[in-house]
Amino acid sequence: MMHKTEFKVRDYECDMQGIVNNAVYFNYLEHARHEFLASRQIDFAALAKAEVNLVVVRAELDYKASLTSGDQFYISTQYQPVSRLRFGFKQQVWRSRDQKLMLDAFITGTAVNASGKPFLPPELQLLLD
Repeated sequence: MMHKTEFKVRDYECDMQGIVNNAVYFNYLEHARHEFLASRQIDFAALAKAEVNLVVVRAELDYKASLTSGDQFYISTQYQPVSRLRFGFKQQVWRSRDQKLMLDAFITGTAVNASGKPFLPPELQLLLD
């Protein structure tokens, strides 16, 4: 299942060159993943309170073009199982006005319990449906 989260670039997210700073994309992608989880009735904050922490272990980002102030864009997010203990999110940033691919990413994560051991919580099984 693909989820779409819409955004608009704010002035303060741009660097001196007038483009979105590369580090800001990490925030965009994280917010889109949280929105994806919420759309599947998985509450990121509730998991953390229950000492189930979803963590990123690898981030692969391929920057294709630059967003600028005021650009409207969306992020498509898809869940992909990776292994017994890891999961992934295929994410793409698309500029809305021309459907141009701006960034292609794959984020790999795992969950860790209160003692720091990796595991795959049953809540993530909902993502396979």
